[in-house]
Amino acid sequence: MATKTTPDKQPVPFEESLARLETIVKEMESGKLSLDQMMAHFEEGSALVKQCGDKLNEVEKKIDVLIKKGDELTTESFDDARTGM
Repeated sequence: MATKTTPDKQPVPFEESLARLETIVKEMESGKLSLDQMMAHFEEGSALVKQCGDKLNEVEKKIDVLIKKGDELTTESFDDARTGM
């Protein structure tokens, strides 16, 4: 999975990608962009949506839910907790 990086090759944080996506949407909704600018924004926005979605899926897979059972704390996978297993 390709992740957008900053000039120093560090992955762009999720929050930064989301903020950029919000800016792109506002600019596109303004109606002030040329067709070429709209296409460039659409392409960048599509890549950001995929990147943010991939990151959310990755984080979801890593989540462990702590469940207190008596005096013990146990972990359960996120998927098991959602389905009640």
